[in-house]
Amino acid sequence: MTDLLASLNADFGLEGHVHFQAGENGLHMARIDNDLATAEVYLHGGNITAFQPHGSDPLLWLSPLAQFQTDKAIRGGVPVIWPWFGPHSVDSHKPQHGFARTASWQVSHAGALADGSTQLQLDLRDTSATRTLWPHAFALELVFTVGTELRIELTSRNTGDQPFTAGAALHSYFAVGDVEQVVVEGLADCEYIDKLDADRRKRQEGLVRIHAEVDRIYLKTENSCVIHDPLMARQIHIEKGGSRSTVVWNPWADKAEAMADFPDQGFRQMLCIETANAADDVRILAPGDAHTLSQRISLHREVPRQ
Repeated sequence: MTDLLASLNADFGLEGHVHFQAGENGLHMARIDNDLATAEVYLHGGNITAFQPHGSDPLLWLSPLAQFQTDKAIRGGVPVIWPWFGPHSVDSHKPQHGFARTASWQVSHAGALADGSTQLQLDLRDTSATRTLWPHAFALELVFTVGTELRIELTSRNTGDQPFTAGAALHSYFAVGDVEQVVVEGLADCEYIDKLDADRRKRQEGLVRIHAEVDRIYLKTENSCVIHDPLMARQIHIEKGGSRSTVVWNPWADKAEAMADFPDQGFRQMLCIETANAADDVRILAPGDAHTLSQRISLHREVPRQ
C-alpha cells in the first residue's frame, strides 16, 4: 500500500495542490489543499467526501459513522451513481444504484489551473467483474475542479459495438444547520415522482421544505437549485448540466435509526440535492457516443429575508 501511495505521489502529486495518503480504514485518498479551498477525494467510489472553501464551513456532509469498506458505498460526500439509479430494473440482487460508487477508480490526471484551482481526474473502465453486472464496454471519466467553487463532471463513453442505456446521479449530501429551517429554491411547479407514495406523480407548490422523510425525483427540470440555510447564514447554489432530473432526499428519523452508518439525529444536518439522469431521463449512447453529467456547487452569503 505504501508503494502504491508513493507511486501516486510521484506520478500525480502536486506541491501546493494534491497529496495522496491513506484515509479512513487505510483507503487511498487524494488530499487537495490550495490557496482557495481544501477537499478530500477517495479512490474508492470516486467519492469527494469533503469540500471547504477557505474561510467557510464545510459544504458537504459526511456521516461520522460512515463505513469505509471496499464493499460498501461511503455514506456522505458525493457518491457516483452509475449505470442505473435505484434498484436494478429486472434483478433486485444487483447492487442498489449500480457499481460505480463501490468501484476502485484510477487516477489519470492532476493539475493546477491558472486561477489557482486544482483539477483531478479519475477513470473507471469495464472489467470482467463489471460485465457480470452490466454486459457493456464503457469508459467513465470523473473530473473534480476544486477552487472557490466545486465542479464535478462525469463523462460516460460507450467503447463497445452495441448501444447501451445508462442512468446516473451525483448523489450530493449537503451540510445544513437544521433541515427543518432550510428551503430549496428552483423546483417550484415541477412534476415529481414521490418514491414514498407508490411512485405517484405530483407537482411541487412553491419552495421545497423538509419536515418529514422525502424521496422525490423531479422531472423535466434543468433548473439550478439554491439551498437557503438561515441558521448557517448561507446559500448553496447547485448548477447542473446534462441533466433533466433532480433528486431530493432526506431519510428522516426512522430510516436514520435503521441505518448502521447514519447517526440517529444525522438527518437534521444534511440534505441531498442530486444532479441526476433518473426515471425517464436515462441516456442512450450509441457506440462511440459520450454524455457528460455535471454540477457546479458554490457558496453565497444568505441575505436575510425582509
